[in-house]
Amino acid sequence: MKQFLLLILLVLFACLSPAQDRFEHALTLPKRTENLVFRDRVKANWLPNGKSFWYRVQTGPKTHEFLLIQAATGERKTAQSLKALGLPEKETLKSSTAKIELRKTTRTGEESGLKFINQLDADVDLFWINQQGEHVRYGGIRAGTEREQHTFDGHVWLITSRTGEHLAIIEAGPLVQTLIIDGKGISKAKEEEKKPREPGFRSPDGAVLVTSEAAPVTRRQITIVDSSPREGVQPKLKVIDYIKPGDPLPNPQMVITHKDGRKVHVPKNLYENPFTESGKLDVTWSPDSHEFYFDYNQRGHQLYRILAADTKTGAVRVIVEETSKTFIDYTQKTWRHWLHATSELLWMSERDGWCHIYLYDIKTGTLKSQITKGAWPVRNVLHVDDAKREICFLASGLRKGEDPYHLHLCRVNFDGSGFQQLTQGDGNHRIEFSPNRDFFIDTYSRADLPPVNELRRSRDGSLVCELEKADATQLLAAGWTMPERFVAKGRDGQTDIHGILIKPSHFDPTKKYPVIEDIYAGPHSAFAPKDFGRLLNHHILAELGFIIVKLDGMGTNHRGKAFHDVCWKNIKDAGFPDRVTWIKAAAQTRPWMDLTRVGIYGGSAGGQNAMRALLDHHDFYHVAVADCGCHDNRMDKIWWNEQWMGWPIDESYSRSSNKDDAHKLEGHLLLIVGELDTNVDPATTTQVVGALQKANKTFDFMPIIGTGHGAAETPYGSRLRMEFLVRHLQP
Repeated sequence: MKQFLLLILLVLFACLSPAQDRFEHALTLPKRTENLVFRDRVKANWLPNGKSFWYRVQTGPKTHEFLLIQAATGERKTAQSLKALGLPEKETLKSSTAKIELRKTTRTGEESGLKFINQLDADVDLFWINQQGEHVRYGGIRAGTEREQHTFDGHVWLITSRTGEHLAIIEAGPLVQTLIIDGKGISKAKEEEKKPREPGFRSPDGAVLVTSEAAPVTRRQITIVDSSPREGVQPKLKVIDYIKPGDPLPNPQMVITHKDGRKVHVPKNLYENPFTESGKLDVTWSPDSHEFYFDYNQRGHQLYRILAADTKTGAVRVIVEETSKTFIDYTQKTWRHWLHATSELLWMSERDGWCHIYLYDIKTGTLKSQITKGAWPVRNVLHVDDAKREICFLASGLRKGEDPYHLHLCRVNFDGSGFQQLTQGDGNHRIEFSPNRDFFIDTYSRADLPPVNELRRSRDGSLVCELEKADATQLLAAGWTMPERFVAKGRDGQTDIHGILIKPSHFDPTKKYPVIEDIYAGPHSAFAPKDFGRLLNHHILAELGFIIVKLDGMGTNHRGKAFHDVCWKNIKDAGFPDRVTWIKAAAQTRPWMDLTRVGIYGGSAGGQNAMRALLDHHDFYHVAVADCGCHDNRMDKIWWNEQWMGWPIDESYSRSSNKDDAHKLEGHLLLIVGELDTNVDPATTTQVVGALQKANKTFDFMPIIGTGHGAAETPYGSRLRMEFLVRHLQP
């Protein structure tokens, strides 16, 4: 009998060991592929003359060299030390930029916040570095202004210049922090700066104070159960403010107070229903203090104005007005630059269907000219030279035949003349200017192209020299596979849809492999990788015997207004008609893609998307893992959901609700949620669980204890996701 049982165990072990071996092999990929790409980074240290710079480049796992570059000629000198280059030792040199150690978000704690004070005379950009190490842009912080950013304890944020220079990296704590941006990194506000400040905005001449007054409104609160607090064995309740779509908002009025105590209430006829959670409206002053300017983002995001108010009378007039039948992307496409010396304003708008720059007369509120034009979007303004009357910016979609998401550096004059594209390589470009802006270092790459670093002249973009070309030979030798880019027509048969495929290192073209899509269809950006990187999450899954795909369907950003508008009041669409078409087109010439076994996974908005695949497209997708999904847009945070779904709340919210459509589920579904999620209300997931139970559906549900948003990225959640996909997709 014992021998028989032993035989059974040996048979079971023999059956299980290949799968176990695959898991172990996949999970060692990060370590096996670490530090195997060389000559990929150039961080210039410009010398005081502004005509030369040095950098240190990694040439092997434990080797490096120093280079000194003469910018005018491209002449290069190589040595093993700074001293050999005729330069003082590194620690005595003052680099033009500090080296910032990048890291990614690894945990999501309690709700918190960051307040930034930008003391620079230039705008900066703000990025959240997510759990995958990807940089998610959260707009900018204008020169000389302050900004508050909602976040969570443990989330990592990056501040960059408009040229892409890394200024500082911050990990949020449990308490709100005030941080000063002064070009020397970021420092916490001094104690005296933390003292209560005078409310409102004082005029440059100190004679007038502007405040915004609003009657208090009841703020929604949600209760989260911390089942296993570290302090003890008894559960704790956490109550947090959490405003949801449709909730009442404060309705502020601007009030002008003169130094003699006289108050003037600014009439509300041009800003009757502002979208503001705080009840505060920011102010920009005219240099002579005769008027101030403020934004009016009407709730529903279909009307946006820049208004001017007279400080003596309170009279309000319109400088700029934007309207849309769908939505105005106010978080990313309302850039402006005040030209007070000439009473002009540079303004960004999508009014012609593409994001472009316009010139306005401040005094009359009339449009003087459209500066940039074409079926391509301005993506980011890097620099405005008021004296030369020219703008330096990043744009995409400029060259036929190239990926329309690739960023290129451009320059144009205020009158629209002199347009130049200053970068050339087929890739996504990141720019760093020399201190005097005479030169720039252009680093470009693609998902399938390691970085290329070039030195170019700012006046015309001409090439001085190639600095470095990355070597990924050892990375590929370690079993990492190069992603494959693929383009196919979308649902309309005309629009190109772009994405990537990743194969396992043990790929055999004679075999059939199930396909898994990593989905995130949030309309605020686009998500298929455009820069070279190891993409470890994707490659680990691929090593388990899958083909991994990631693409951007209609409804996501950066492809023009019509492409973007597909998401309006239609979050459930998630670009699925384009995604299914793209995957089928890829499989036509790749017979090793088995479309009888297709899985999908995603987190947050991607969690909503992943479950939606099994509600509306279960004829194609068979398995889904949905992590921390915002499954019902009425349950999630107000600012993100009203931006795309509109206000007031209407039937479109129900049409996109996974809870309301739970009865349509077919296929294998795993729901994951962090019990301490303060980003997306955990009740969003548990309500879906209740609806599935009521509909008598079979599914899997796993709350992750003591974890917040992004629970599937924890070690346990990640393993659970892998096991679920293997169990239901592998033969």
